[in-house]
Amino acid sequence: MHLDSLKLVDTLPTKLVFDAGAGMRLVVEPHAPGVFRIRCGRPDAVAADILPGARARAHAEVLLARPEAIGEAILEPLKGALKGWRLVQGDVSLDISVNPFKLHLHRLGKTALTLCESGVARSEELWSLGFDLKRTDKIFGLGETPGDLDRRGETIVSDAPDHRALPLAWSPNGWGVYVNTLGRVEHDLGAESAAQYMIAVEDETLDVFIFAGEPTEILNQYTQLTGRAGQPVLWSMGVWVEQHTSHNASQTAELIAEFRRLSLAVDGVLLLPPAAWTYQDSKLLPEWDAERFPSPKQLLAQFGKHATHLCMHTIPAALVESTIFAELEDRGWLLVGESGEAHVFAGVPATQGKPFGLLDLTHRDAMKTWSERHRHLAEEGVGATACDVQFDFPDHIVARGGESGAVLRSLYPALARRALFDAAAGHKVPPEGVVFSSDLFAGAQRLLWQSAPRVPNTWGGLQHTLRTALSIGASGIPVQMHALGNAAMPTADMTPELYLRWLGMAVFSANLAFQAHPDLLPTAFDEATRAHVQSWLQWRYRLIPYVLGAIEDSARTGLPVQRSMALSFPADAEAQRWDTQYMLGPALLVAPAMKPGKEIQVYLPQGDAWWDLNTGWRYEGGTTWTVSCALDALPVFGREGHMLCLGPTASHTGEFNSARILDEVWMFGMPVHNPVVMRNKIRVMQMQGSSYIKGLEGLRILPSEGLEVKRRGAEVRISRAR
Repeated sequence: MHLDSLKLVDTLPTKLVFDAGAGMRLVVEPHAPGVFRIRCGRPDAVAADILPGARARAHAEVLLARPEAIGEAILEPLKGALKGWRLVQGDVSLDISVNPFKLHLHRLGKTALTLCESGVARSEELWSLGFDLKRTDKIFGLGETPGDLDRRGETIVSDAPDHRALPLAWSPNGWGVYVNTLGRVEHDLGAESAAQYMIAVEDETLDVFIFAGEPTEILNQYTQLTGRAGQPVLWSMGVWVEQHTSHNASQTAELIAEFRRLSLAVDGVLLLPPAAWTYQDSKLLPEWDAERFPSPKQLLAQFGKHATHLCMHTIPAALVESTIFAELEDRGWLLVGESGEAHVFAGVPATQGKPFGLLDLTHRDAMKTWSERHRHLAEEGVGATACDVQFDFPDHIVARGGESGAVLRSLYPALARRALFDAAAGHKVPPEGVVFSSDLFAGAQRLLWQSAPRVPNTWGGLQHTLRTALSIGASGIPVQMHALGNAAMPTADMTPELYLRWLGMAVFSANLAFQAHPDLLPTAFDEATRAHVQSWLQWRYRLIPYVLGAIEDSARTGLPVQRSMALSFPADAEAQRWDTQYMLGPALLVAPAMKPGKEIQVYLPQGDAWWDLNTGWRYEGGTTWTVSCALDALPVFGREGHMLCLGPTASHTGEFNSARILDEVWMFGMPVHNPVVMRNKIRVMQMQGSSYIKGLEGLRILPSEGLEVKRRGAEVRISRAR
């Protein structure tokens, strides 16, 4: 059936209800400022006043953090030949014509998005809808890509593991689309027809949110709707080291001791699979792998004496060879196949290659038991957990709640990671913890830490890891932690130059992890290179208050730490061409080296002035420059009106003075914006042509040229030099 015409059934202050024919209802509501929700399906499925069943509520909680509508709109009849209504929210409106059925999204007096000629249709349980694409419409988001950040011309399938999909699409032209479902969604971004964005949805009900606004406003509304990240613990902001495959835990501890002797900063250690604990024997709770970790207390103390924290792999699995497997199967705690028996998965690294059954995390008791066991481990001193469970579940696997196919593939990693984050956060307010994972799924933006892809040790690998960080950031994920190289790939191309350029980019990111491969450690390089490494690591720790402030800011705004040019400067078409530049938080523009040589080109977006961190010189925006940078520097520019708050140098975060986390403040022109800084207590006020700042007591302040600083008690006044 096609939705060709509508008949108005009910008009409420918060929504319009239409009879769409064939027993279907269409509901349109102004869900939030600049956000419209469109649902179509059976009347009972789209009625907001009917509570869904327990299973539907559980699914809704995974998808939406704030399901209730908070928007208001003025309802006006359409003028002219078309019959219908206009929902007006300030400078945003949605036109709904009823015969024929059409949708037009307007912003600032211009049409941002239009339902295409094929409109909305349903065949069995497959919905399709499409939007017209303008020639200038670039499309960003929808998950991870190592290629062009503009996804136009691609086809993306939500539950295909190799597509690495996320559900939000948006355009710098002022529109965004989110399909609210755990079912399979196929996005045809102009692949079949260059002028149309077609969406196919496998679900009983079509549920779509349409956004209007700047990209930053769209991410803000999207993450308010679907949930935002908790905060990471402070130690996780320090440098990490990833265990080498040939090393046991004791050898890795010796490596950390060597880092300390060489004054190389480090805070976290990621131990590699297999899982440190799982359902391995006859006990109902997961237990430590006694063969690898005979004395967990001693292990934790061994790393603790070097002020480092362990992140250890886990998996909600029972080995088939274990005696507990049959008991868990009898309890109904394992995912089952067509026969009703527990499905046996082929071995993965987390299970040492041994076949296993997966805990059914849709089962409340199984989920609670697994999460609480990990809470106890956190209380014992385990710093963080790592868990990858985004397997390609065959369609015949069924969970207790009846979930299977695409729904189970989307739901399972969300449940696993949520259970582990709840375990790590405990009763902390705000919730604080780290779960290290490569899984991507609807709602992944709520949970830290996202691991980087494994890429070659080449300049192409450096581009790959940066582009994935920018693409998932554009999809709502706040953090990607970069790996400095890949221990599983040949290392011959990892020259000192590439190593230092990679490290420089990663320092100006959410975080990084050294690989404990002998060829990828700082000790593999000459003395001059090691000196540059030390310099970069000092920068990393000085940046922690700023970067952590950007992560905390993502809990308020939904914006990622590394922000693409399209996200930050949607009105500057030239800036969008420079898609390996990025903003680090709101204040810093970073142009990392993507090829050999000291000469690096940088484009400074129009509308702002920019201050070179290396020279202190001021440049007007809308200009392109070639900057010569040695291996201990990158082109980094401060945005005028902002401040950069830096902490002290340190070897680990335990050396931070919690009473004084800041050491120095750099100013880029006259301060106008409140600075991003962890536990933000700094405020900028404008009076009589000067900036008055509270919260900088005792800090060294470096003003831009032409400004002077005057202190008066606890207050700092910044004014033009006379």
